[in-house]
Amino acid sequence: MFQFATPRRTARISLTPMIDVVFLLLVFFMLVARFGLDQAVPLRLGTGSGDWQGPPRLVDIAPDGLRLNGVALPPRDLLLELVGLTETGADTVVLRPVDGASLGRLVEVMGLMEEAGFTNLAVIGARP
Repeated sequence: MFQFATPRRTARISLTPMIDVVFLLLVFFMLVARFGLDQAVPLRLGTGSGDWQGPPRLVDIAPDGLRLNGVALPPRDLLLELVGLTETGADTVVLRPVDGASLGRLVEVMGLMEEAGFTNLAVIGARP
């Protein structure tokens, strides 16, 4: 009679290496994730309601320059003029992007205003 080799058990694939890889990926993504570092730009939308106090403080933000109440000024002079028009840094300053100014330009000017101590900034839409 023929004698065949004893049947071998089929090898089972070990899940341990796969689980190790999954845990390594989990640790990697947890280390590179940025938890709680989201930054927000605090602003108030101008609604047109409420009483205005003090002189007008309208800053037009154009792609190539800034205007305070219609007068073109470089950023440093604009901030000096705003200091003269406000009693405190908490007085409202209205920002209006015009002539297709980008969002990046608006945020840049808001950063300049906040560095100068103006904390109450309101953004309104450009005139059509």
